Amino acid sequence: MDWMEYTVLTTTEGSDLVSQVLMDAGSTGTMIEDKNDVTANQRPEGQWDIIDEAIARRIGDDVKVTGYFEADEKLPDRVAFIESELRRLRGMDLGIDLGKLETLRHDVAEQDWTESWKAAFKPFRLGEHMVVKPSWEDADVRPGDHVIEIDPGMAFGTGTHETTGMCVQLVEKYVKPGDRVIDIGTGTGILAIAAACMGARPVLATDLDAVAARVAAENAGINGFGDVIEVRCGDLLDVVQETGDVVIANIIADVIILLAGPVRARIADGGIFICSGISVERRQDVRDALIAANYEILDDLNQGEWCAMAARKRD
Repeated sequence: MDWMEYTVLTTTEGSDLVSQVLMDAGSTGTMIEDKNDVTANQRPEGQWDIIDEAIARRIGDDVKVTGYFEADEKLPDRVAFIESELRRLRGMDLGIDLGKLETLRHDVAEQDWTESWKAAFKPFRLGEHMVVKPSWEDADVRPGDHVIEIDPGMAFGTGTHETTGMCVQLVEKYVKPGDRVIDIGTGTGILAIAAACMGARPVLATDLDAVAARVAAENAGINGFGDVIEVRCGDLLDVVQETGDVVIANIIADVIILLAGPVRARIADGGIFICSGISVERRQDVRDALIAANYEILDDLNQGEWCAMAARKRD
């Protein structure tokens, strides 16, 4: 089957919005190429880099958000929807720079898509002891490391974004063996798997997107946690009745602000709420929402244009 590769030129701040537009149009996944991610993930000599310098130069100054669409009879309508949504975004005053919002199109065979992932997706480190790798790559590991094997295929979320890295740092710090963990909006399941690596039992992961939920469940099994991680498809807390010692939400600031109060019912007394996907411009808004909902903020991390927080539920 052939696909159309549809790329939108935007900014770091606008990448999540553009990605959502492509997903709403029916993209089977999105890939974000951002030189800020390359800079943030470069490692000292003796470790591997996420992407080499040649790819960083190719990315350039624009953030490229790419969606993939089947070349079928629905494709013209999908393109029209994207162009309409981009026009709407251009006319809105969102308080952030969305960049050019110019588009590029390229027809691509499925084999070409697969090979493009293999060319760009290399082993990389998250936090102190998590190593993420695709099945087709070998990775050097240090004593105490946990290897997370992810094959994104046509799904999304390889874990390279700053928000994921900061969340893993907080998971390593706050998740203890035997903790019950809930990961809301799990994507490909990296944070749920990281929690399981730290000894969490059980782990519940949710995602509204059926493809993401399926891929997360597959990745849990690949990493030996099929009996530890349960994946449910549903919106935010709608499919969660359990209580967690740690609840993770790597989403966006507005959703975290919305969740701050209601999620308390799903956090054990004295439990931890780890949240990210927070742009630096919304940092104080999220802090205010957490404090107003009676949390104690324990950690407030910043990397590039993004923030992550860990907060303890007060009685």
